Amino acid sequence: MTLSRPEVLRLLEDNRISPSRALGQNFVADPNTVRRIARLAGVGPGDRVVEIGAGLGSLTLALAETGATVVAVERDRWLVPVLKGVLAAKAPGAPVKVVEADAMTLDWSTVLGSPPGWALVANLPYNVATPLIADLLDGLPLVQRMLVMVQREVGERLVAAPGNPAYGAVSVKVAYWAEAALVGTVPSSVFVPQPRVGSALVSLKRRTEPLVGPAVVPAPELFRVVRAGFAHRRKMLRRALAGLNVSPGVFDAAGVDEQARAEQLSVQDWGRLAAALAASVGPVGA
Repeated sequence: MTLSRPEVLRLLEDNRISPSRALGQNFVADPNTVRRIARLAGVGPGDRVVEIGAGLGSLTLALAETGATVVAVERDRWLVPVLKGVLAAKAPGAPVKVVEADAMTLDWSTVLGSPPGWALVANLPYNVATPLIADLLDGLPLVQRMLVMVQREVGERLVAAPGNPAYGAVSVKVAYWAEAALVGTVPSSVFVPQPRVGSALVSLKRRTEPLVGPAVVPAPELFRVVRAGFAHRRKMLRRALAGLNVSPGVFDAAGVDEQARAEQLSVQDWGRLAAALAASVGPVGA
């Protein structure tokens, strides 16, 4: 039921569609890959799935095959009628709803409703993957698990642990909200057009509670300190955070070495440091 490479190429040609680099469009043209993604996502009958960047419908069809209910979001107005036509031809009667919208500005509560329990399964557009994942973790608890395909370098950053060269501010945010794992890789050869880099499959499972509770330090204050630290990641913390007026006593109170660098601190370390700073100088802002 999914789309083969010849079908993808024919759809693009027949509808005079040129993949948009500005929208990060790389369409999966391999049935085995999209079925693998659906399988790794662990979705099936009774599950509610949201897909972002549905494109021509390759992954949408694989998700529909599982029996899950699917909300397919696509912002490209030229692709939406093609997507609907593909679904009508290949999955008539399947519980799939197509939403034409920009996922970065969409009112998700209106689209998904309640209760929580949604899964996000998507081949995310390369140009918005990182901010989109961060925004969804911050603001959409309705989505409790994700299986996303992203550029391999992005995937490595999402799951990186302290001490790893890929570890950064987004790694801290992901670990704060979710358990993350890289569960597979995907070669560039399965895409149309073929990107210059490979992709990674990342699993994210939202924690019941964030690693640092809001009673310890509110999330906006925590991530303000994290961003400041990683903005100067090669500097020792006492210098990287100089703009926040951090006294040596704050490091002592947090149990954090002022000569450490941002990439060495765990989420819990950042939480103690942000809490100690807030206690010494007041909230550092959102």
